[in-house]
Amino acid sequence: MMQRLGEGEEARVAVKGAMTLAEASALLATGASMLAEAETVFDLSAVESVDSSSLAVIFGWLRQAQAQEKTLCIAHPPRDLLSLAALYGVTELLPLCSTA
Repeated sequence: MMQRLGEGEEARVAVKGAMTLAEASALLATGASMLAEAETVFDLSAVESVDSSSLAVIFGWLRQAQAQEKTLCIAHPPRDLLSLAALYGVTELLPLCSTA
């Protein structure tokens, strides 16, 4: 589930619940539709579970943002997400917010 929290130069999108394979398609589409501002922050502080598909979703959002000449960053990534990124060697590719 996602909820837009702000508008203006920086929009915030709160992601809640699971970021797993069962939700991946819906998360990808919904997140891409929320890239209305120049910069969007996806806040993952309320994410309860992740799997490798969560990385695919984030990289999908990133591709969509780049195609629209917009930026995004990930705030408060779950520890398990960072562990998966390290395992797959993609930590440096994650668009983490500077305060994450």
